[in-house]
Amino acid sequence: MTPQEDITGLILAGGRGTRMGHVDKGLQPFRGASMAEHVMRRLAPQVGALAINANQNLDVYAAFGVPVWPDQLTGFEGPLAGLATGMARCATPLLVTAPCDSPFLPHDLVARLRQALDAEGADLALAETEEAGPDGVPRLQPQPVFALVRTNALPRLEAYLAGGGRRMDGWYGAIRVARVRFDDAAAFRNINTLDELRQCEPE
Repeated sequence: MTPQEDITGLILAGGRGTRMGHVDKGLQPFRGASMAEHVMRRLAPQVGALAINANQNLDVYAAFGVPVWPDQLTGFEGPLAGLATGMARCATPLLVTAPCDSPFLPHDLVARLRQALDAEGADLALAETEEAGPDGVPRLQPQPVFALVRTNALPRLEAYLAGGGRRMDGWYGAIRVARVRFDDAAAFRNINTLDELRQCEPE
């Protein structure tokens, strides 16, 4: 796959890892590397540049050989703060995000998001999967941390953040959003706990 040179890939590793026992999720060992490194390997062939959004262990992440960008907002304000930081700092007109705890992300993620973004003239394209709801009925589940965004939408995101908003999808009312359905929901699963991490290790 030819990298899309006008897209920067941003790995979101800026959280506290609360559900994983307050450890840095991106640095947890998984199948011979850290989880963040697995995400990097999946994302790198799909983009022109890579960066990591992290708020702790910055020197360790820097050793991966890509820029490390801490949140511009203080206080571990969530993935939307990481998105805003990436949009402000990347040198490309497009930014795609993926969380550090999702090492199975699709190899065609960026290409499909880019196709929808351009076809619909959108500001942001995000992945969706079909999953069973509490009643067992299949429903579409947005995956807002797997998104491709035009960096010129940053002022609208900054306005949302300045008003106290922190929901990943909370600013969508101010922008045009394209949604892309992916059939393999397992590709988007994230590993939140140490038990889940052990269960995903090969026998």
